[in-house]
Amino acid sequence: MIAFSGVSKQYGGQILFIDASFQINAGERIGLVGPNGAGKSTVFRLISGEEVADDGVIERPKRLSLGYFRQDVGELAGRSVLAETVAGAGEVAELGEELARLTVRLEAAGDDLDEVVTRYADVQARYQDLGGYELEARALTILHGLGFEDSRMQDDVGKLSGGWKMRVALAQILLAKPEVLLLDEPTNYLDLESILWLEQFLRDYAGTVVMTCHDREIMNRVVKKIIEIDGGEIRAYTGNYDFYEKARELEAARREAAYARQQAMLAKESQFIERFKAQAAKAAQVQSRIKKLDKIEKVEPPRRIVEKRFEFRAPQRSGDDVVRTAELRKAFGSRVIHEGLSLTVRRKERWAVMGENGAGKSTLLKMMAGVLAPDRGDVAIGAAVSLGYYAQHLMDGLVGDRTVLEELMAHAPAANQGTLRNLAGAFGFHDDDVEKPVRVLSGGEKARLALAKILYDAPNLMILDEPTNHLDIITKRALIRALLEYEGTLVFVSHDRQFLRALATRVLELSAAGPRVYGGSYEEYVASTGREAPGMRAIE
Repeated sequence: MIAFSGVSKQYGGQILFIDASFQINAGERIGLVGPNGAGKSTVFRLISGEEVADDGVIERPKRLSLGYFRQDVGELAGRSVLAETVAGAGEVAELGEELARLTVRLEAAGDDLDEVVTRYADVQARYQDLGGYELEARALTILHGLGFEDSRMQDDVGKLSGGWKMRVALAQILLAKPEVLLLDEPTNYLDLESILWLEQFLRDYAGTVVMTCHDREIMNRVVKKIIEIDGGEIRAYTGNYDFYEKARELEAARREAAYARQQAMLAKESQFIERFKAQAAKAAQVQSRIKKLDKIEKVEPPRRIVEKRFEFRAPQRSGDDVVRTAELRKAFGSRVIHEGLSLTVRRKERWAVMGENGAGKSTLLKMMAGVLAPDRGDVAIGAAVSLGYYAQHLMDGLVGDRTVLEELMAHAPAANQGTLRNLAGAFGFHDDDVEKPVRVLSGGEKARLALAKILYDAPNLMILDEPTNHLDIITKRALIRALLEYEGTLVFVSHDRQFLRALATRVLELSAAGPRVYGGSYEEYVASTGREAPGMRAIE
């Protein structure tokens, strides 16, 4: 369907890939992976025709319907959520609008009636083939799947938060049913229930799917082929993400061994040349070996993925009862979010707060952190508790004109620069990266910077609201490893199943029926409920 043959692309002095060749076949589910800046978004833009290759050929059918979901959705305003979703559905939406115009012309019964009737028949047939008469019903299904309640379908899309606008933009593309779906981080801003719905949607999708995603679970369950961009090369692996990681490790081991063998051989030959270069009797042998070395194609030193490592300073010991909530009530207008919620979090416990969209997960965390006051009831923080709170909105509090290092210095003015540079390095800001202005950082870099500030404080209670949003798989793995070694107490909301499985020792489920506590791990919660999110059946 789409073929890259000998494609090269660079921006200025930055080479993304050279002589890259791979193929995307009809119906394939492909995961596009690689470090930040490797060129994943560039591949999407080359496929969509927004950019052209510097060299090589990109073949694709002349008539190919393509939907491209990206993180910059642009301005959405002036319509309801439902109307905006339907209007953005591509050809089928345009045909629906044309049918409406043709209907008006039919009713006017002008001189061109025969022409209008013919065009109406053609448009109606195409509209019906594309499922136009079921368009609104399908739009409602998709919007429900992405977390919109019926009461919000007529809301002005322009008044939605950025995250909810992203969901509308994703719904538009899914509704259009293009032959090829290009999805750039589609799970950002989705809760677990919506991710599970999207996962099933993509598994059932009739067309081709090419996606980048930091959610390892969805990559394992959906994709059957991995295309990796790294170090100017593009490689394809047949299998899911776990298969790719194992295959990559084997390849790396083979390259390491080949490099080591050649280095040993070169050292031996160089030693011979150095030893006998001054001896006339060995001159012929020396020259022969020099020529041999000149002709050998050198094996490049293997590139290694640098595993990040976050090391939390050991926090001071807190009291045994870390947080107590008693008969909490919180409402927004007439909508009651929490009524009579009582809970005790004890030292070293790791609580995952689960619940459907709108169940009040973030609201509870804000009340625990003291950011939001309950309408009634109490939140009591225990003896000797030092609290660190992380939420997405804290990234907005980073000062754009500061550099990464200056932001850390402002947070910890008593720390020396060496300490803060080491801290920045642990979160992926190496060498000159600490001089980057905050305003140019990606969402993932801002998230890492906000987390670094919490790490420096070494709190013994961390309240984390979606800490893995915008983090790539390698950074996420490093954060999980650090939190497993963390000696304090955790209360967190996360839609990442790998994160939940690794860390949760208690689960609080929030629902319309009231709060329910599961005194075990996330795996035990799933086993006891038969589902991976409230209201959802377990995905096989």
